[in-house]
Amino acid sequence: MKPILYSVAIVAACGAAFLSFTKSQKFKALESDRVETIATKKQTLADADVADTEIKKEKVLLAASQEKQELLTQSVSSLKSTGTSLANDLAKVNEDLKSQDEEYAQLEKALEEVNKILADLGGGVTLDTLPDKIQQIDDDKKAKQTKLEELEVLVGGAEKSLATSSAELDRLTKRMIERNVRIGRNSMDAVVTAVNQDWGFLVIGAGSNSGFTPQTGLLVERDGRKIGRVRPSAIEPTQTIAEIDLGSLSSGVRLQPGDRVILAQPVAN
Repeated sequence: MKPILYSVAIVAACGAAFLSFTKSQKFKALESDRVETIATKKQTLADADVADTEIKKEKVLLAASQEKQELLTQSVSSLKSTGTSLANDLAKVNEDLKSQDEEYAQLEKALEEVNKILADLGGGVTLDTLPDKIQQIDDDKKAKQTKLEELEVLVGGAEKSLATSSAELDRLTKRMIERNVRIGRNSMDAVVTAVNQDWGFLVIGAGSNSGFTPQTGLLVERDGRKIGRVRPSAIEPTQTIAEIDLGSLSSGVRLQPGDRVILAQPVAN
């Protein structure tokens, strides 16, 4: 009996061992699958993390690309606008160039006229030298204007001085004329043209035109010698009737035509 029990026990033990071995193999297989699964899961998670990181990078790149695209779109729009503006500017520049060409032609024509006008001043004016020439003319004009103003001041002073001198000259001339008249009167020499011994008067060939007045005292000369005195009584422009101062006659002297008459007292100068 015991051998059978031992056999059964051995068989049971072998069966248990086999089952245990089988289970152990299965456990190992399951554990291996579990470990592999865990590893796979970790790898999958790692790959997922990597993929997520890549996705995030891609999203960042995509956002940057979109932003860049927007900037490029704006740049293209700005360039288009700039191109349009440049086209308008170019059209305006072309118009300005056309206008400048016309102005240049007018300037060339004006320059030819200026060269003709300035021929006596040296000529040779070009568009490059025209401003310098104009400045030179302007400076010369200013210098001449300054000189003219100085001359006007001098002329004004000279005119005042001339007026003063003229007034003084007129005064001196008038004084000289009056003096000459007085001197002329002092040197006046008239001739007795007629004598009336009975009535005691004579006629002198000079009158008021020669400066005779009723108060003028006259002397009668003959051969440079005083022989008597007469007093004007009737004066006409060209002759004078004078009374003979008989008391002034020298003894035995009788006045006669041809005797000379002079002033008894010279007029003061």
